[in-house]
Amino acid sequence: MAQVPVPPERDVRIFDLVEAVSAARIEQDVHTLVGFGTRHTLSDTLSPTRGIGAARRWIKAELDSISAACGYCLEVTYQHAMVAGEERIPDSTWVVSVVAVLRGTTDPERYVIMTGDVDSRVSDVMNAVDSSPGANDNASGMAGVLEAARVITASGHRFPASIVFAGLSGEEQGLYGGARMAEIAREEGWRIEAVLNNDMIGNIEGVDGVTDDGTARVFSESPPAGTTEEELRRMRFFGGEVDGPSRQLARYVDRIADRYLRNLDVLMIYRLDRFGRGGHHRPFNDAGYPAVRIMETHENYTRQHQDVRTEDGIAYGDVIEGVDFDYAAKLTGLNVAVLASLAWAPAPPDSVTIAGAVEPAARLSWSPVAGAAGYNVYWRETTSPTWDRWTWVGDATQATMTGLVVDNWFFGVSAVSTEGNESVVSFPRPFR
Repeated sequence: MAQVPVPPERDVRIFDLVEAVSAARIEQDVHTLVGFGTRHTLSDTLSPTRGIGAARRWIKAELDSISAACGYCLEVTYQHAMVAGEERIPDSTWVVSVVAVLRGTTDPERYVIMTGDVDSRVSDVMNAVDSSPGANDNASGMAGVLEAARVITASGHRFPASIVFAGLSGEEQGLYGGARMAEIAREEGWRIEAVLNNDMIGNIEGVDGVTDDGTARVFSESPPAGTTEEELRRMRFFGGEVDGPSRQLARYVDRIADRYLRNLDVLMIYRLDRFGRGGHHRPFNDAGYPAVRIMETHENYTRQHQDVRTEDGIAYGDVIEGVDFDYAAKLTGLNVAVLASLAWAPAPPDSVTIAGAVEPAARLSWSPVAGAAGYNVYWRETTSPTWDRWTWVGDATQATMTGLVVDNWFFGVSAVSTEGNESVVSFPRPFR
């Protein structure tokens, strides 16, 4: 059998996509979103210039325009959820998100998703009237989604998997837009490989006194929601407590940053979200999908969930002056690189198993993946947060790792395309 060539480690097309991200366009979009006065979920839905209704109609119109520019390559729709009788939504309210799908060419039911939030708030979470600019939280993330849609569609590239660009509503009132999207995904059988939730990607001046535009945080859960008692028992004896699907996605984001982004170091945070707080990736985690939160490293709490005011010499409020657009562009570029790499890559290997107890080598096997040129086998020390070592094994569907005792390492397998785009690493189950 002929040896399968080793794919390149980087796909040069992704450098071009990252380079195409525009800080100026992101700034323009943030200005537009701030200009709606308030985007509170319970705010005016009829005004053409103010409130959540005007904001979501503008987002849809922008995505429609992006789609028209690429020959109507996007499927742009609203997703509706009627919510009532909740603490933060007491009366019947339509929570409406905007979703655009770049349909995959050969595996359209496989999805990679980028999300931002439409809504905003001030100090009183029920105040739907006063101005709530929400420039960083989360016009920055929503503008990033729009820019990612522009860049990816304008490139003319198409992808085997579907890429979704979503503006989710109802985040501040209870994560309702994400919950509805996850529900639709389950009903329609989407095979979601990644949800990249972008919530606050524009602040570099932290309340801790640190100014930092060279790092970003990625929050991920592990073990996943819904882990059974039997699965927890297996983790106790074989490992995997820090190797759930969302944690593997976080490692992937870190690896893509190292490959394609200059001056950006991803910090993996081993939490579902900030301490005692939440974001729109959680509904996807709750539904069993891999999802992470991408955001700035140093938050400024004087600019979050605050009435716009000056008090004791301190300026409060989430105003546009607090957004660094070059930094927002850098994090948008990270999203673009991850989306493109995953959508061009084969699906992750399935049915990965490992054996090798009381043997001088670990033995792995997995099912073949459609479209894969071959596979990488990864291994790392059990205390390492990242996949540090790997080897190309060609198109084989099993590998014996001679000299690596299974007790001392964790292993995983990824599928790789001819161009070098790689799936998320699949963590093995013990062979029985």
